[in-house]
Amino acid sequence: QVQLVESGGGLVQAGGSLRLSCVASGRSIYIFDSGWYFQAPGKQRELVARIARDGVIYADSVKGRFTISRDNAKNTGYLQMNSLKPEDTGVYYCFAQAVTASDSVRDYWGQGTQVTVSS
Repeated sequence: QVQLVESGGGLVQAGGSLRLSCVASGRSIYIFDSGWYFQAPGKQRELVARIARDGVIYADSVKGRFTISRDNAKNTGYLQMNSLKPEDTGVYYCFAQAVTASDSVRDYWGQGTQVTVSS
């Protein structure tokens, strides 16, 4: 079992920056794939950025503004968000595809962290 906990959300002005963090806890975790998803109010959850085996992908709407990274030694992922826009307002969820010593590969989701960008 892997638990993901996000932090770093909050209220910022348009043009400002935030850095989201996601810490994975569990026993003997190996993360194959990880990323961040976004859900605007009343909308479907959608990909923001993802680190996969073959590289990093970003949603077109965040290219050049957001940067995804991961510290494997700390089992922690980050999403640096710059030049924030009101359209970025919503809940951000971290995601990981992981395996542990006792569990087969599974998908895990964090509880989400709210980001609000004022105009």
